[in-house]
Amino acid sequence: MNFDTPSTLRLSCGSGQRDVLAAELEQLGIRAQQGGPTGVECQGTLLDAMKLNLVSRIAMRVLYRLESFACTSPEQLREAASHIPWEDIVPLNGYLSVTCAVNHPSIDNTMFASLTLKDAIVDRIGSTFGRRPDSGPDRTGAVIHLHWHGETAQIWIDTSGQKLADRGYRKTPYLAPLRETLAAAILMRAGYTGEGPLVIPMCGSGTLAIEGALIAAGRPPGLLRSGFGFQHLVAFNKDVWNDIRREVTPAKPRRGGKTCPPIIATDINPDAVAATKRNAETAGVGHLIETQVCDFADTPMPDEHGHIILHPEYGLRLGKQDDLQSLYPRMGDFFKQRCGGWSSWIYTGNLELAKRIGLKPACRVPMRNAKIDARLLGYEVWEGSRASEEHRSTPT
Repeated sequence: MNFDTPSTLRLSCGSGQRDVLAAELEQLGIRAQQGGPTGVECQGTLLDAMKLNLVSRIAMRVLYRLESFACTSPEQLREAASHIPWEDIVPLNGYLSVTCAVNHPSIDNTMFASLTLKDAIVDRIGSTFGRRPDSGPDRTGAVIHLHWHGETAQIWIDTSGQKLADRGYRKTPYLAPLRETLAAAILMRAGYTGEGPLVIPMCGSGTLAIEGALIAAGRPPGLLRSGFGFQHLVAFNKDVWNDIRREVTPAKPRRGGKTCPPIIATDINPDAVAATKRNAETAGVGHLIETQVCDFADTPMPDEHGHIILHPEYGLRLGKQDDLQSLYPRMGDFFKQRCGGWSSWIYTGNLELAKRIGLKPACRVPMRNAKIDARLLGYEVWEGSRASEEHRSTPT
């Protein structure tokens, strides 16, 4: 299999993040195409997929399409799959896993579809070499994905393997941490580019602050990972991979050697601040993040305006809703009293409590947190005599 052969690439993402992912691709000079509500597609080679695994902050997986064909039965799936030259794709001495997303009346158990495709792959390899590669459910080797909806089946290489949200730096999780790709999507949707200060009160385990520091330092998040699915393909070339890593690694300090703008992370819980410090050090950005144990309202604010993002408890899996009745109005007061001129945002999964903030959101961005229907709420908080609008509103 040639890594220079172009095909369709699909980058999957969380619900509500597709537009941010498309914008990220456009910034990389890649024309993004519609790929459904949880992903975008583009044209590229496996080499392009390797690079996207390193540089995308939003994508959950990068898939490379091998085949697309009409399919009305498991027998037709097996027949079509058996004609793919798997001996040139999956190493004989490697490990194979098959995943699938299937919606077809002939399939009432997706495991059967996965098994059908897996058997076609290993039987083809076995007929070539006289033995079959190991296979199982773990995504630790070559990963093949089947997408079969209606009368069309598509077979993809999952070049990521483990999901890209697993950056590898969060060794000390705190209560209910944000997924790394979601944190990056929040920052990018809020307009943070690393060019100004970033303040993260209620920092938890530090995911928002760390993703912000990676953006400010121009450091691709994939450099933190130890492995990807494409490294387990027959045609993988370690020298080419090292060249790609060198290409995307910042060669010198960002902004012509100037220090990055301040990034401040605070939390009232010392354990949260300790977790943020440890995780930031693991990510290699500990020197970019200032931490402090304090109530969010006492967070030190830089003189230069920038972005401030609050991620309060929802009262669902964290805390009790009754205990948060006074917290949400205090956040609105904090914005009005101390954040004039700042780009001010709150990300919450409790839309009822959000009504108590006391400020009218200038924008409301649906952005799910796992199974929680959450919103990223943006506020215009004016300085001086231009008072912020204080009447309550209902986020939707």
